[in-house]
Amino acid sequence: LDLSVERHATSKLPDGDLSVIMTLGFRGEALPSIASVSRLEITTRGQGDANGWGLLVDAGRRDSIRPVSLSAGTRVEVRDLFYATPARLKFLKTDRAEAQAVSQMLKRLAMANPAVRITLAGDNLSGFDHAAQVADAAGQLKRLGQILGDDFRDNSIAIEAEREGVRLEGFAGLPTFNRATSAEQYLFVNGRPVRDKLINGAVRAAYRDAMSGDRHPVVALFVSIDPREVDVNVHPAKAEVRFRDSGLVRGLIIGALRHALGLAGHRAATTGTAGLAGAFAIPEQASHLALHYTASFARAGPGSRVGDWRASPYAPAGFEEQQAAFDVSMAPGVRVPAAPASTIDPAQAFPLGAARAQLHGTYIVAQTDSGFILVDQHAAHERLVYERLKAARVSNTVPRQLLLIPVVIDLDEDRAHALSEASGLLEGFGLVLEGFGPGAVVVREVPAAISGGDVIALVTDLADHLDEWGGAEHLGNRIDYVLKTFACHHSVRAGRQLRLEEMNALLRDMEATPGSGQCNHGRPTWIELKLGDIERLFGRA
Repeated sequence: LDLSVERHATSKLPDGDLSVIMTLGFRGEALPSIASVSRLEITTRGQGDANGWGLLVDAGRRDSIRPVSLSAGTRVEVRDLFYATPARLKFLKTDRAEAQAVSQMLKRLAMANPAVRITLAGDNLSGFDHAAQVADAAGQLKRLGQILGDDFRDNSIAIEAEREGVRLEGFAGLPTFNRATSAEQYLFVNGRPVRDKLINGAVRAAYRDAMSGDRHPVVALFVSIDPREVDVNVHPAKAEVRFRDSGLVRGLIIGALRHALGLAGHRAATTGTAGLAGAFAIPEQASHLALHYTASFARAGPGSRVGDWRASPYAPAGFEEQQAAFDVSMAPGVRVPAAPASTIDPAQAFPLGAARAQLHGTYIVAQTDSGFILVDQHAAHERLVYERLKAARVSNTVPRQLLLIPVVIDLDEDRAHALSEASGLLEGFGLVLEGFGPGAVVVREVPAAISGGDVIALVTDLADHLDEWGGAEHLGNRIDYVLKTFACHHSVRAGRQLRLEEMNALLRDMEATPGSGQCNHGRPTWIELKLGDIERLFGRA
């Protein structure tokens, strides 16, 4: 206790080896530094001791050690921080801002130490009391759920990988569970909370083809590495680290995240379900509207079109024709017999269920055993085409379709030049084009996967972005963008009517394709409403 507030007297390095640092600090100067600018009191009692001992340090002036009454353990209390250093005190932020900084620090420590109970209380902040958890993956996820919320726990995937003595563990959010900033990316190296550009960049690269560039994933990743392979003393606050083999760490993170996202298959964030349920909330004026239409129908009598949904100006075009096969007369006294159990569609047992209808030529409604699924047909098919193109490119087996009549596309001279410069890259994807004078290109072959698409619109979009990139854009980003552009222009467009077989085929492809839970821009391709949610909407539960 006496030595703890002496400078340079409490080194945490028993053998003096600076290359093996296993604690958050190593010089033991935190307590004397704090004591010099505040009122610091430490009370401590060892297990089995007759009494405890206390020490008070006021702005660096130390009192004598005195006996105190205390249960086993140690208590460190700091009051009036910087009162003895007015020049530093006036640069403090508001009480609320400083309290939030304390809260963020403790949250990070709580993530790294799930087996320790951590409690925070005070003014200008939302306190918490995080119970200790079992020191395993399930306990780690529970602690992360305590801090990041149940939504993260429900929409995250486990990460576990190891390579050449470097181990990566933790949890990463689904691409559709994202944020506008990277503030909720929590990174730890040997239990130390860090903000490392290398790790942040690796996370961004891993999610690059599953999320829009202006969105950021939510992750909590823990890197364990031989302390001799990482320097933790490159930043005054030790918030950054430097790896001896940065390429190894970066490759491990990218590979592990991409592998986990692939295993997630067609999963999408459950947060969309809450929004869907909220969209069905009945506004107050709806009750008056419902009474009006009910009264109109009653006055018109049976068989009248007054009050019929088909006469409504909001009736979707084409919906009546689609429903003709299922339409039944609802005249008084007529009962619709229930379908026998044998007619239940076995496709309902699939994760995305059996297709039942198409709404507005854009959304597929599928029935599952526990509710229904709503699918954005364009976004879903766009992702499927993108994954097929990626697989073909990796295997160097991109089939081409020779155009019977080459397509000549007029552009301005700069954009035509940019396309000609990138012709080698594009040929690797199956798009064969060449310059055709100073302001045009001619397309001779296209990838077979997108034959029949709008070649002119596709090449025009590519020209716009290739001209903007110049020579500065990373090759990987170019490849991703080209494939995404191909996929977008070939996908099932909104407004296209699909047959029931086509809808079901799309659902089965989604179930078998990794990453199909989100489109190429990171938006969800499907959302689900459980039967229990539907019953609550109608007051049945």
